[in-house]
Amino acid sequence: MRRVVVTGMGAVTPLAVGAAKSWQRLIEGHCGIKSIQNRPEFAGIPSQVAATIPPGTSANGGWDPNEWLAQGDARRMALFTQYAIAAAEEALNDAGWKPTSQGELERTGVCIGSGIGSLEDMYDFSKSLLEGGVRKLSALFVPRLLINLAAGHITMKHGFQGPNHAVSTACATGAHSIGDASRFIHFGDADIMLAGGSEACIHPLSLAGFSRLKSLSTSHNSSPTRSSRPFDRDRSGFVMGEGAGVLVLEELEHARARGASIYAELRGYGLSSDAHHITTPPKSGGGAYLAMKRALQHAGVRPKEVGYINAHATSTSLGDAAENNAIKRLMLGDGGLDKAGQVTVSSSKGAVGHLLGAAGAVEAIFAVRALKEGLLPPTLNLENTTHEFDCNYVPLKAQSKDVDTVLSNSFGFGGTNASLCFSKIT
Repeated sequence: MRRVVVTGMGAVTPLAVGAAKSWQRLIEGHCGIKSIQNRPEFAGIPSQVAATIPPGTSANGGWDPNEWLAQGDARRMALFTQYAIAAAEEALNDAGWKPTSQGELERTGVCIGSGIGSLEDMYDFSKSLLEGGVRKLSALFVPRLLINLAAGHITMKHGFQGPNHAVSTACATGAHSIGDASRFIHFGDADIMLAGGSEACIHPLSLAGFSRLKSLSTSHNSSPTRSSRPFDRDRSGFVMGEGAGVLVLEELEHARARGASIYAELRGYGLSSDAHHITTPPKSGGGAYLAMKRALQHAGVRPKEVGYINAHATSTSLGDAAENNAIKRLMLGDGGLDKAGQVTVSSSKGAVGHLLGAAGAVEAIFAVRALKEGLLPPTLNLENTTHEFDCNYVPLKAQSKDVDTVLSNSFGFGGTNASLCFSKIT
């Protein structure tokens, strides 16, 4: 089977605009979660914290759409599409891939999804219709709303004529996009795929909706950087975040032939369903376990060869516990490690919040960086644990560790699960 490698990465995150800047700030222990208490549109919503994209110039790690978009694009594109455009541009530059021939364009595709898409447009255009009738509804409503338009705009901007695909599987979207894109390369539909997820969900309607589900953190509204606490005894819900992550996936021999720098090989991709509940995983973490197990089977890797797991862990009471059970079952089972303390896992969501449909892509970037640089990102705010959390969760500070294989997990409402296995290239 054709082998798939990562040759480029781009990101827009609450830590910074730029994959390298985001990674550096993550390793240094920075947090991108902020208070929204001074924004009147969020008044009355129980959760008053969010992980938003910092404004400014890209040179300083900030977001300025004029740096990434042509004149008039912002009017035509929803914000999640704009983030995807920027992340894709950075990833392409990082990979050094600037196809010009017809053959190269036909062999380059895009697979980028979103969990929610443009909720802001749905809200605003619904108000326009109710207040002014159909003549007040913009003709751009549908093109801004559609989730596949992130991928579509990228193909149009760069002339890519390979697969044009989008995924929407809630919080597993980014990981599923990467995994699905790898299979397009495996089966010969493309030589290069831009893959990932994007989300721009910080809106009163989304925060109110998740608050009604009692999913969001409300315990640290006055101390936002302490609000997302994966694996911690006092975790009380996730913090909503926004952003985008895009990886350039490439067939190995194609990458070698053009002298591309290779970050890692995408060895395995596992999928599963909880078949349990629309929002809550089973306590055993059975679906998560199956996704990880299948990723390792696909990769031909034994559990004890996995040196690090970037967990989905969102800082919810049930979700973190279920994933912890699944990880220990996988890593301490047959052919695994001897003690829980040998299992190394961390969650990036203490630093960036939960990016919903973009989470899996951004966290895959962090996992690949950890593999490449021998640095494991910390789990922020992990100050106390209960007895069942006895692995090494990289608390508070990054750790140096040379690893050959990593897993990156993403799970979504509806019981949909994905796990990606990356290894150093051999």
